[in-house]
Amino acid sequence: MSWLSTSIMAQRGVAHGIEGAHQKITIEDQGTFHYVYGPYATPVLEVEPGAVVTVETHDAFEGAITEVVDNPSSLLNFPFLNPQTGPIYVKGAEKGDALAVRIISIRPRGPQPVGTTCLLTEFGGLVATGDTALLNPPLPEKVKKVVVDEDGVHWSDTLTLPYEPFIGTIGTAPQIEAISSLQPDYYGGNMDVPDVAPGSIIYLPVNTDGGYLYLGDCHAIQGDGELCGVALEIPATVEIHIDLIKGHGNGWPQLETEDKMMFIGSARPMEDAARIAYRELVRWVAAETGQSESDAYMLLTMCGKVRLGNMVDPKYSLAAGIEKKYLK
Repeated sequence: MSWLSTSIMAQRGVAHGIEGAHQKITIEDQGTFHYVYGPYATPVLEVEPGAVVTVETHDAFEGAITEVVDNPSSLLNFPFLNPQTGPIYVKGAEKGDALAVRIISIRPRGPQPVGTTCLLTEFGGLVATGDTALLNPPLPEKVKKVVVDEDGVHWSDTLTLPYEPFIGTIGTAPQIEAISSLQPDYYGGNMDVPDVAPGSIIYLPVNTDGGYLYLGDCHAIQGDGELCGVALEIPATVEIHIDLIKGHGNGWPQLETEDKMMFIGSARPMEDAARIAYRELVRWVAAETGQSESDAYMLLTMCGKVRLGNMVDPKYSLAAGIEKKYLK
């Protein structure tokens, strides 16, 4: 029996995790892409819980960087980066619910080489930035283009990295704010957590009617922290299965895999992101298992794990998790 039958999505979803109608959003359907998460855009698609949606996404640069000789700062128009497909309106979703999004597949899209990484002026984990202001001169800008297929990431003639795709930016609309798609927060957004990958289910807080699901910024591979600020960015075709959890009540994104349960927190400094993620996980473990929060706190001190998403965005993201075998 698949683990999906025991997932929160299957057990508590309006559609019980059962796949419904299949729908699609192409680049042409989307038309104008969004650079903020907010409740003011017109939904590009309305779906019932249970819908399976194939979504075409741009890379983080909306395809502007095409050659290794390109100069990113002359081509990119900050803050118009990280274009988002959507929003998708989920019928019946109300504040206090959660959208359950099961990631079925992520495939590279477009002509090769589809993968792009680069060094950008004053951006990255080991350089001076606008938030970490230093007198050091910026590193020279540099672009690397990489052939990516489902057999691997062809980094060089002698090195092939594994193809480990995930959705870098996914979330719902805040209730009133319109917030840059470069920033992660309680609604999700640019978390860059590699576990948001095929085979996982992410539960996103609903803050406004319909939820307003956005996604984009797919990565072919990324190490913990997204160190230079740019993972291997790819345009992608993403297949997702959407359900609705009524009254789920979580204030931050929750991620479920076959073996683990995680919460994702985003903040600066980094330890505050870890605190948010662990606080949410402590409360969830206590509620689900019937033990006290103090006992759950001690349990997670023994077997909790932290995964670093990004350490380069306006807020940093970390996922705190526990293996499901410790919850039985």
